[in-house]
Amino acid sequence: MKYLHLIWAALFRSKTRTLLTLFSVIAAFLLFGMLDSVRVAFTAGGSSVAGADRLIVSSKLSLTQMLPVSLARQVETTPGVKQSAYAAWFGGIYQNPNQFFPNFSVSENYFELFPEFRIPEDQLAAWKADRTGAVVGAALAAQHGWKIGDTIPLQATIFPRDGSNDWPMTIRAIFHVDDPEQQGQENQLMFHWEYFDESNDYVKSRIGWLTVQVDDINGSVQTARAIDALSANSDHETKTQTESAFQQSFAKQFGDIGLIVTLIMSAVFFTLLLLTGNTMAQAVRERIPELAVLKTIGFSNQSVLWLVLTEAILLIGLGGLIGLAIAAVLMPGISAASGGMIQLPGVPTQTWITGLVLMAMIGFAVGLLPALRAMRLNIVDALAGR
Repeated sequence: MKYLHLIWAALFRSKTRTLLTLFSVIAAFLLFGMLDSVRVAFTAGGSSVAGADRLIVSSKLSLTQMLPVSLARQVETTPGVKQSAYAAWFGGIYQNPNQFFPNFSVSENYFELFPEFRIPEDQLAAWKADRTGAVVGAALAAQHGWKIGDTIPLQATIFPRDGSNDWPMTIRAIFHVDDPEQQGQENQLMFHWEYFDESNDYVKSRIGWLTVQVDDINGSVQTARAIDALSANSDHETKTQTESAFQQSFAKQFGDIGLIVTLIMSAVFFTLLLLTGNTMAQAVRERIPELAVLKTIGFSNQSVLWLVLTEAILLIGLGGLIGLAIAAVLMPGISAASGGMIQLPGVPTQTWITGLVLMAMIGFAVGLLPALRAMRLNIVDALAGR
């Protein structure tokens, strides 16, 4: 653009005011980038094809409501089901509550349904042979310095064992996940459901959910209906859904992430709109004689309009891009600190696109009224200071 030097000079005419406004824009879009990335992590099903043929069967009433293990045998023989496995949430902690990570008990064939979890055959066999054996993700093992053969003193928060919260487990296998977008799955621990069922003091013959692999993805809806029909009108009715839908349901236990992010960012961007709008209005008022001179030397009304409007969009765009770039740098650290709940290597494409649209809209909104005022300036009155 041949007038970029004019726009840039006008933008930094008052450096202090522009820099303070720019920092406000950066802070707003940094917050947006991080919060919206978390929203995407909690609500998106993910781009990985792993698990496309898996369904999750859980209680229709609540995710905390457990199901009878006998249901697993019925599900296994349902038409359309290739194989199934089951699991139960444990909710233990390691050393102290701040070192929480996802942990649950699983059936012996659980890993047959999750080929994306790469486990050496000898380690998997060792785990199956050890009643108190545990399987952990590579990232979790690296975080705590665990290795094969170490005993993990997991502490129960829900299910005591022989009147104690101590649940000792021996690491027999460590799994890896190749997909970079799914490597947050490495921050979890699984152990034998039989150990859980035999040892806990209160819950017997109960499971949390079933994972079902279907014969035909195109017939998933019919298979889900057939599974739910098994427990219809019973005290343990089920809800069968896709794996991604189940993950979203689990995330919503913490609250409606999308609504929370929307409300916070609405307040932030409304404040930003007022701040930058005032900055642009003041900048145009100070430059009325200069704008009149531009018109005097031949700039059309439309040219002056676009000069001011582009200045506003440039201010918002520059701050917004810097804010999102900083968020992209920070997100891997936040993902690592989340214990696997957030699985993002950076700011997702969806957030970048939304951010760019917001930059254009906010820039246009804050620049429109000052630009219209500049376009309608009367040269004689402006030069006379009227």
